[in-house]
Amino acid sequence: MKILVLATKAPWPPLDGGRLLLLHTLEGLAAAGHRLALVAPIDPARFDLGSVASALRPLCVPHLVAARPAGRLVTLGRAAGRGMPLSIARHSLPAVQREVARLLAAEPFDLLHAEQLQALPRVRREGVPLPPIVLRAQNVESDLWQATARQRGGLSPLLGLEARRLAAWEGRAVREVAATVALTPEDGMRLAALGGPGAAGRVHVVAAPFPANLPPGGTALAGNPAVVVLGSAGWLPNADSVAWFRSTVWPVVRAALPGAVLHLFGEGGKGTPEPGVVAHPAPVSSTDAFAPGAILAVPVRIASGVRMKILEAWARGVPVVGTPEAVSGLGAELGRELLVACDPAGFADALVRLHAEPGLVRSLVAAGRTALRQRHTPAAVTARLAAIYAEVTGGKTD
Repeated sequence: MKILVLATKAPWPPLDGGRLLLLHTLEGLAAAGHRLALVAPIDPARFDLGSVASALRPLCVPHLVAARPAGRLVTLGRAAGRGMPLSIARHSLPAVQREVARLLAAEPFDLLHAEQLQALPRVRREGVPLPPIVLRAQNVESDLWQATARQRGGLSPLLGLEARRLAAWEGRAVREVAATVALTPEDGMRLAALGGPGAAGRVHVVAAPFPANLPPGGTALAGNPAVVVLGSAGWLPNADSVAWFRSTVWPVVRAALPGAVLHLFGEGGKGTPEPGVVAHPAPVSSTDAFAPGAILAVPVRIASGVRMKILEAWARGVPVVGTPEAVSGLGAELGRELLVACDPAGFADALVRLHAEPGLVRSLVAAGRTALRQRHTPAAVTARLAAIYAEVTGGKTD
């Protein structure tokens, strides 16, 4: 099958969960024999277009457009003038729209795969025949914004408006595309509800693909133990989780484990230096964060979709402790594949156990890798995705 994939960002380098998800999906589809073309913007100030294209070329024909998300004023103007959500306005890039239109006019595609809601406006429907569109929603955007509104106090009216607008756009997208793919049953039910009567039959749940074994980092991190938190100040749910863990949870952990060191990776690690806390830039290679002997803490309080960082921790042999929100959607057996903590004392207790019980660490890692083999094997996940493609294209599989 010949598939045109639209993304809001290039999946290489795989610096975050969204990129990693798309990268493993492309790998699986390419390995199954599908012919892929990818259209994605790339910020030339951050990434070398040629290097990114070379890395992706074994998987697809990359059409990388030098563009970055719109600035604040342009985003506000578009949103106000067209009544669209801010995140949609920010990613509505004319240069990318033109490249998509050019490709659709120049060559036939069997299917168009849109990765995330923000990729859909890049498809101009006027004057260009379109193949069936499958939308993969990595999460339910409106639910994330609504939960963030409840957390952010004075900003809640603006965030609540964004949530309502996103809910309307998500519902319309579910109704208009040929099929919508969610990563978790919870997200699938929510998207079907937003789509309204009759939408449930066109919303499918397909797990995130992920290999069961990846090498750990080559260099250990300081700390006894080293505790890793991944975050980004550019995404409010992540910024919230980092701030809460650093200010509220970490003092309790340090009291129980005086030798522990917190390693904050990403923009969320910025701030005033303090004992027992090391701030790192976003890792060039994720192996830097998943170091041997480290423990991954996932203190997310606002969540939808799947935390790819947990899947990667399992694959790289790093034990995980997370909030109930962080582990939701994984179908994980709590206490067997990972530990769950609801509050600072719970995190401290879980980290003390992981530090003191190497047998527990080994069993959690082994169970996590078993979960990856059972629920996330790339070939099996890709086959389920391809079955949906075949259904919406009338049975076409080649």
